Amino acid sequence: MPPLSIQLPCRSVIAIAMLFVLSFIATGCQNRRGESEPVAAWVTQRLQAETGRAPDDKAVAQAMNRIAANLYKKGEYREMEPAALAALRFSEQRLGSEHPDTLTALNNLAALYYTRGLYGKAEPLYLGALAARKRTLGPEHPDTLESLNNLASLYQSQGRYREAKPLLERTLLSCGRVLGYRHPDTLGTLNNLALLYDSEGRRGEAMALLERARSASEKALGFDHPTTLTTLNNLATLYYAEGRYGEAESLYLRVLAARRSALGPEHPETIGSLNNLADLYKAQGRYGKALPLYRQALASFERVLGEEHPHTLTTRANLADLYRIQGRHGEAEALLSPQTGETSRL
Repeated sequence: MPPLSIQLPCRSVIAIAMLFVLSFIATGCQNRRGESEPVAAWVTQRLQAETGRAPDDKAVAQAMNRIAANLYKKGEYREMEPAALAALRFSEQRLGSEHPDTLTALNNLAALYYTRGLYGKAEPLYLGALAARKRTLGPEHPDTLESLNNLASLYQSQGRYREAKPLLERTLLSCGRVLGYRHPDTLGTLNNLALLYDSEGRRGEAMALLERARSASEKALGFDHPTTLTTLNNLATLYYAEGRYGEAESLYLRVLAARRSALGPEHPETIGSLNNLADLYKAQGRYGKALPLYRQALASFERVLGEEHPHTLTTRANLADLYRIQGRHGEAEALLSPQTGETSRL
């Protein structure tokens, strides 16, 4: 998932403002899509109470972006959309369409659409943010590199590997040069490139990149950092593909436990870990362990992401495949009808 990272010192303001946004949504104000003034006015009031002085438009825009980013990190995607739209509208009106904070808001909204599987809505926003960041910040600014990586991730998710590959390779070189090879953004790009190599049948190179990313991430970021957990998840997936089931299970269990603790049981990354562990158990013939995990993952994905999200469809197809293996063909057909899908890991 694309990273969102907005730094703002007044964290207590953000926590309170998030509660306001949720209340704002609950009262039905989200129907006025893109409405920014109620949130902006309240954030302004809270910032002034916190700091003792009236905030400028930039501080308010950053606070609104932080609200959206925190909702994203919590997996509160339905609540995030009106917050992200409000942040974008406020920044466009007060700071201009190419101000860095406006482009951050644009990137955040694109990331939301990408995560929800709305690729057609995400792509033009990512392209717009990338073009504007290149113009205003330069081709090797960290924000520009973030946009390159995000666009490449979108293409990769759509199977557009020829378009994704040059973007990832260019981003990796630039991130390494500008940010260093132990920076989370660099390691995230390294992960994406490794998965792309694996999709091309270059598993040895993919494995080497992930082992390199694991070592750097554990040393620089710690064992439970989100980037480290993503690397371990991807490495486990390659171990699984190689038939190294014991090593894969150990990593999948570690990632699942850490994500449950850090993100909660219904965050999409936690749910994805359930699906992956169930896949492993199914491959080993441990159907009794796989079945409840698939059922739990499917129910959670349907609640959090919706019935038509790619992750939901993948998990539904995986569960149907297990039913077929068990000879429960009626249940498999009922589960998939009218949808069809291919099994895979997340």
